[in-house]
Amino acid sequence: MSKETIIGLVIAIIVIVAGVIGFAIYRNNNTTKTVANYVVTPNTKEEQEEMDNSVEYSGKKILVVYYSAQSHTRKVAERIAENLNADIFEIVPVNVYSEADLDWTNSNSRVSQEHNDESLRGIELQSTVVPHWDEYDTILIGYPIWWAIAAWPTDTFVKANDFSGKTVIPFCTSYSSGIGQSGKLLQDEANGGNWQDGQRFQQDAKDSDVDKWTSGLGL
Repeated sequence: MSKETIIGLVIAIIVIVAGVIGFAIYRNNNTTKTVANYVVTPNTKEEQEEMDNSVEYSGKKILVVYYSAQSHTRKVAERIAENLNADIFEIVPVNVYSEADLDWTNSNSRVSQEHNDESLRGIELQSTVVPHWDEYDTILIGYPIWWAIAAWPTDTFVKANDFSGKTVIPFCTSYSSGIGQSGKLLQDEANGGNWQDGQRFQQDAKDSDVDKWTSGLGL
């Protein structure tokens, strides 16, 4: 075999191998990825429409919705979702609260100004739309307590959705305040729903406390 023939064969092999690798990379990058257990929050109407067409509903009937300003409620919500094998959706403001915004001891902070002026509490959210919302039978909705009521980003979500035919169970986190009338006030703002008594957790709640509560829900 001539030297030229051998070089030609080597070049041909390199081209074939490169083609196979390139195809594998392309296939991997274009494979649909399934979102399991967690509901992704869309930012635009176009993203919502794309999500509805591409994300397969998990088949679960329980959804945990939560707003968390400082991660306390997030931790509890994620534990609840894990225990109940539920999907989860985070309420996210367009303008996220900073630590300075949340300084309730400062009368000029954002949260203090919103507390003093109810007209400022219409908090715009990144999305209020949960894919396959109608498929869920039970909604657990969580929030931190601000001045004895639910943190107001929660109100925006509640007002935007139809809870008719759903069992709704509120839960909250706080340093010292109880759940009080926060669940009842959300119910008054909601469109329908069979609202149940809620549960308050310490802001640094132990997993065992959450486990005890979820095990008694009968879900």
